[in-house]
Amino acid sequence: MAVSFKELGLVNTRGMFEKAMKGSYAVPAYNFNNMEQLQAIINACVECNSPVILQISKGARQYANQTLLRYMVPGAVEMAREAGSNIPIALNLDHGDSYELAKSCVDFGFSNVMIDGSSLPYEENVTLTKKVVDYAHAHDVTVEGELGVLAGIEEHVSSEVTHYTRPEEVEDFVTKTGVDSLAISIGTSHGAYKFKVKPGEAVPPLRFDILEEVERRLPGFPIVLHGASSVLPKYVDIINQYGGQLENTAGVPEEQIKKAVKSAVCKVNIDSDGRLVMTAMIRKYMSEHPKEFDPRKYLGPARDELTKMYIAKCELLGSDGKA
Repeated sequence: MAVSFKELGLVNTRGMFEKAMKGSYAVPAYNFNNMEQLQAIINACVECNSPVILQISKGARQYANQTLLRYMVPGAVEMAREAGSNIPIALNLDHGDSYELAKSCVDFGFSNVMIDGSSLPYEENVTLTKKVVDYAHAHDVTVEGELGVLAGIEEHVSSEVTHYTRPEEVEDFVTKTGVDSLAISIGTSHGAYKFKVKPGEAVPPLRFDILEEVERRLPGFPIVLHGASSVLPKYVDIINQYGGQLENTAGVPEEQIKKAVKSAVCKVNIDSDGRLVMTAMIRKYMSEHPKEFDPRKYLGPARDELTKMYIAKCELLGSDGKA
């Protein structure tokens, strides 16, 4: 049985992005797979009064069960309201890879869906994206499309090389599809190994020239950055200290993210940093408490550390105090 996102207390991204564009900040889009991640996101955004986009990938939906997730989200909304907060909360399908998946998410109460046809030939991407837009807009659900391919691996999305967005295609794509926002490729990538750099080497700068040309061609249009985790060294070090083997990781420097959100970028996706924090704190706790077997004892500290990290991300994106 279909349900409207409005019945769940959610909002779509239209008003969020209009406000972000005017205020020169970006709305954080945080992925979650379980209760502790969701709690941390809500706690952080309530504390710093930030709008937020909750993101569920195809893999997360399969892992947690689509029906269970559907009921967790209104619980999270109510959790925020009970804390006395009226922060706007959107629910987004991250990297939807088919019309059927996007339609299912619209019917399950998602308020925004991202359809990723970027690996398809251009005209096929247009056709698929337009089909999703037509269905979603009939339910007042906003849609994010993508042009350009990010390197790296995250869930079922993977590419060995980056294919930068071609600015000359963006006007035609947005006009033909009717998307509400556009994810572009300017050098960010998925996962914890975003750049092929050796220890001590500087991370190559993002292609701000592409971003500026997209802005020129699509004035006032909401742009999205995927793969924007900073791969925080603090947590990589903790993981490795307690038995992990993450070597030569590299993320997007925070100063580059700050520069991006002063432009038309009004949504920034952050997933890998959340995974790293949870893994780091769980490894640390279990190593220091080898006799402990109560999941609450190691998931609790991980959740608390996640909350701190998400607060810092909201401050980085300038979304704190903007709800």
